[in-house]
Amino acid sequence: MTTEFHGIIGYTITPFSNDGEQLDLPALGQSIERLIASGVHAIAPLGSTGEGAYLSDTEWQQVAEYSLAQIGKRLPSIVSVSDLTTAGAIRRARFAQAHGADAVMVLPSAYWKLSATEILQHYRAIGAAVDLPIMLYNNPATSGTDMPVELILRIVREVENVTMVKESTGDIQRMHQLQLRGEGQVPFYNGCNPLALEAFMAGATGWCTAAPNLIPALNLGLYQAIRAGELEQAKALFYQQLPMLDFILKGGLPATIKAGLALTGLAVGEPRRPVFGLDEQGRATLRGLLDELGVAL
Repeated sequence: MTTEFHGIIGYTITPFSNDGEQLDLPALGQSIERLIASGVHAIAPLGSTGEGAYLSDTEWQQVAEYSLAQIGKRLPSIVSVSDLTTAGAIRRARFAQAHGADAVMVLPSAYWKLSATEILQHYRAIGAAVDLPIMLYNNPATSGTDMPVELILRIVREVENVTMVKESTGDIQRMHQLQLRGEGQVPFYNGCNPLALEAFMAGATGWCTAAPNLIPALNLGLYQAIRAGELEQAKALFYQQLPMLDFILKGGLPATIKAGLALTGLAVGEPRRPVFGLDEQGRATLRGLLDELGVAL
């Protein structure tokens, strides 16, 4: 049976030792337990927040296996398997499937600029290699590849198990076009925090976000208000959390989420170099935002 993904999909961090050299799997387990207890609807390891691009193949497998075992089918899971090569992405997708993932997410990252035909073949090959649903991920800011709506819909039509789209360009018109040209049949998910309200209004099935690591009640409240048709309440909840959502985006996902977890009592190390953690001013700003939102520090 195909897992239905909806609502708030919480993205995990990958904790490291203080020097950034060693994985801290027990801290990863604690962070996952926090997300499960918060009430999120699904969990997504090894995305941008999880620094999957900065892990060795062995580390990636350790984090994927540990995360899926910790989740233990209590919630649906979607593992990011993106890699520079098609062969690498296939290896990761098969590993995720073998260890119990409910879906995989694929970002067509590349050193060389990819043609539409190359991107399509990338998804075809991964789709043929696993039986899992695939979430197509469009995020040109991190991948260097921007897939137009026409290409996204072609991939959905031609690759049977590409069944979902995560749209992170920050352009709300992309979501409107996915809804309109996909005739409401292509589930799409918001991947840009400050667009959460507009995305749900445009018909997004869910919100893929690292924010529930810090402010889950506000994230879930927004989704619940939208589902209940309580637009004024949804607006109020969204604008209440918007300064935090903006800060997370501009400060960098691993840096801000890891600093926030540390402020709330869970030490998870800093991002892996060359990425820096928040500086003193950034941590002070984050502390102020969390305090304003009533987060226990």
